[in-house]
Amino acid sequence: MKTYIQPPRTEWETLLARPMQQKNETIRKRVESIIERVRTDRDTALRELADQFDGVKLRSLGVSDDEIAAAGSLLFEELKSAIRQARENIAAFHRAQRMEPIRVETMPGVCCEQRSVAIRSVGLYIPGGSAPLFSTVLMLAVPAQIADCKEIVLCTPPRRDGTIAPEILWTAQLCGVTRIFKVGGAQAIAAMAFGTESVPRVNKIFGPGNRYVTTAKQLLGLSAVAIDMPAGPSEVMVLADDSARPEFVAADLLSQAEHGPDSQAILVTTSDTLAAAVEIEIEKQLARLGRAEIAAGALAESRIFVVASTEEMVEMANLYAAEHLIIETADPEKIAAQIENAGSIFLGHYSPESVGDYASGTNHTLPTGGWATAYSGVNLDSFCKKITLQRLTPEGLRHIGGTVEQMATAEGLDAHRNAVAVRLDTLK
Repeated sequence: MKTYIQPPRTEWETLLARPMQQKNETIRKRVESIIERVRTDRDTALRELADQFDGVKLRSLGVSDDEIAAAGSLLFEELKSAIRQARENIAAFHRAQRMEPIRVETMPGVCCEQRSVAIRSVGLYIPGGSAPLFSTVLMLAVPAQIADCKEIVLCTPPRRDGTIAPEILWTAQLCGVTRIFKVGGAQAIAAMAFGTESVPRVNKIFGPGNRYVTTAKQLLGLSAVAIDMPAGPSEVMVLADDSARPEFVAADLLSQAEHGPDSQAILVTTSDTLAAAVEIEIEKQLARLGRAEIAAGALAESRIFVVASTEEMVEMANLYAAEHLIIETADPEKIAAQIENAGSIFLGHYSPESVGDYASGTNHTLPTGGWATAYSGVNLDSFCKKITLQRLTPEGLRHIGGTVEQMATAEGLDAHRNAVAVRLDTLK
């Protein structure tokens, strides 16, 4: 990690830029090609792409009931118990987000309502590869189930032997996933957006992924399907003062760095002593990690900033808009109250981001790449639509009719005005 001591504000935006391993235009062209192949050739394209990218020849794209049933026997009971506990916490937090129907009489005889309706069919993308993220199954399937989505489709990359990690399969059946497919990458997003002979078309797609997955979601979200948010490589920013413990901070930075070489970890601190100690601690802990090489790749594009004040720390955090923001200071609540842009915030010295990733109850599917300036993380509302209703009595139409007639006339929309006028004529 490179350390910057009180860099001038004019350089902050450049120094906080996310790592780019390939030009976006190159990725876009490749993704467009994949999308067109899937749209045209459907299952045939999915099999060919699985062979090309995953190195596996698939006879069937779907996961069978037998494969799902066998998954449980491959897991230790301790892990099953941990997954069940995480599911309970996630369910409790998301269940509490249910909104009651709203009914407001805006003026006598004019009643407006809003009700929440589940999205019928949702698609969940679960990253696989070197770290199959069964925790993401929990984060997406649990709220989908609570929202009462009728069809929950899951796509995840197959392993070299053509199977899916048993952790993903067992968690999926625990959380009510209805269909599972051995499809990964941009082609999975295209399959769920268009539908193929095997993979059903869905109404909305959820889930994080690499740059190819994110680009596919963005492109298809323009016309073919709704998406949750742009969600690319993982990232963390830690805000720390001299009350922070270097080993805690180093562990938090490494916990995101091990996701992938395109992840990013940022430390912003008011203490140069802490900054130096964290660098030493990172080297110690890195040597003990099973994914040390991956984490080292991410650390090459990560940063430590020593700033002059807490105010600058907050300013830098709001500029970066981190997916995960950990505040390891003496008064984290005071700093958190000033944060406008973050996916999820972790307060204090004993709130590691890992807890939110797995089991505290909050959702870990969060906006990355600076999108926290405008997007929320996944929540129960993400799986619902809000439908508004209105009912007017004759009295209500008399009260509001003149207002509508005046506005419609001013906009030159005579038919709008007339829809009110013909009714008012019958009430004279």
